[in-house]
Amino acid sequence: MTSEDLTREIKAGSEEFGERFGGVFALKAPFNTDKYKKFGRSMFSNLIGGIGYFYGQSVVDRSYAPEYDEADEGFWEEAAEARARHAEALEGPYELFTSVPSRPFFPRGFLWDEGFHLLPIADWDTDLALEVIKSWFNLIDEDGWIGREQILGAEARSKVPQEFQTQYPHYANPPTLFLVVEQFVERLLNTNGTAAVHKERLSQGESLASASLENPEVGLEYLRKLYPLLRRQFQWFRKTQRGDIKSYDREAYSSKEAYRWRGRTTTHCLTSGLDDYPRPQPPHPGELHVDLMSWVGLMAKSLINIGDALGFAEDVSEYRTILDAIEHNLVDLHWSEKDGCFCDATVDDFEENKLVCHKGYISLFPFLTGLMKPDDPKVGKILALIGDEEELWTPYGLRSLGKKDALYETAENYWRSPIWININYMAVKQLHYVATQDGPHKEVARDLYSRLRNNLVETIYNAWEETGFAWEQYNPDTGKGQRTQHFTGWTSLVVKIMTMEGLEGAKATGSEHGRDEL
Repeated sequence: MTSEDLTREIKAGSEEFGERFGGVFALKAPFNTDKYKKFGRSMFSNLIGGIGYFYGQSVVDRSYAPEYDEADEGFWEEAAEARARHAEALEGPYELFTSVPSRPFFPRGFLWDEGFHLLPIADWDTDLALEVIKSWFNLIDEDGWIGREQILGAEARSKVPQEFQTQYPHYANPPTLFLVVEQFVERLLNTNGTAAVHKERLSQGESLASASLENPEVGLEYLRKLYPLLRRQFQWFRKTQRGDIKSYDREAYSSKEAYRWRGRTTTHCLTSGLDDYPRPQPPHPGELHVDLMSWVGLMAKSLINIGDALGFAEDVSEYRTILDAIEHNLVDLHWSEKDGCFCDATVDDFEENKLVCHKGYISLFPFLTGLMKPDDPKVGKILALIGDEEELWTPYGLRSLGKKDALYETAENYWRSPIWININYMAVKQLHYVATQDGPHKEVARDLYSRLRNNLVETIYNAWEETGFAWEQYNPDTGKGQRTQHFTGWTSLVVKIMTMEGLEGAKATGSEHGRDEL
């Protein structure tokens, strides 16, 4: 092969990618111009280029120390002492096929990032996304636990500080892979009976990319094999992350459905994915976390759809009962009428239920995970919080913590003001849903959807054009990218946002900030 051969093949491959990109991701106005297409190709190619194969041993603490139950007041101090006392061990070797958040900075698998990564990847190549999902669930243990961060082998560990290398089998992480599996089920059911019409028009590569959709029995067989693992993980969440209702005389529709992230400290809740987002202080075994209950509700909702597709009527009935209890308990245990949002809960000095409201991403979670009906009066208050410029709304996207909160922009300031694209994507998606359903909140949702969609795309595009990078997060005051650069993980969700429809009657072009501001 000569240099000329290589140049020719690279050019041909690039052109072929560009043509296929335009077919898979039909960008909608005002983002269907050449500059946004170039931007979209860059974002997505870097995301899919971050798929890799990893192999090696993992550091795991399976001592199951009683302190890890986190049942006593001061549990975070006792757990820290236990971690120092008990020796971790190398397990494996394991293997993982995964898409990484950032090739130079985070070159390893992260459980809650992966679901967001796979949403656009599944649009491009369904079967590739299914292979990644299968690889993750190959790591599940007999209890249903999957380590939230996969640091496989000595080379991977060299990129991670010592204190963050050990994985603990009682630590959870948001189960975002369920988002992708549910999307696959919806497409599988919609494709059934129409695949033959499109099959002749597909190239061999495209046909392989969608084999599980073109051949519904292949897709259903995949689901049959995956389903027991999804159910096992769901049951693990309900067992290990359960919150306490009965000990504190809490009044709730169900005495079972309440949840608490394990692994909390006074400053962080790393297992939630929202790291330093403010939680009740001090930590208490009677705490309840609204985002976690929302994630479990999302799992139940997804399992209902999967179980229906597979004909598991008895399981589906069980999931419907659980989901009904969760939807009621989200209101009974976490809704603050005074604050007009959902809040974490703890107990006061008299061991009675007490809501602790830090308005921000946490407050939106039942809405973000699709657990609220579009005509629910509480949706109006959630929309008001989203659109409040003194709380979450900025010209660049939704900030992570309300501007009025006493802890806004304090300490590490990781999830205490910056704009994160994964949560904003969830917000855009749910706003679009409410905006397209008949109900009292349709027009407000339509306006918020259109403006937020435009703002997010412009923010990410402007920072990319200025710096050449996708960023981990964006500044709520300037829109500039910050923290980790070349973060082409969930920031690449901007490609999916550009494919979402512009709604009639909404602002057609532009955003709330001009190019000169950047």
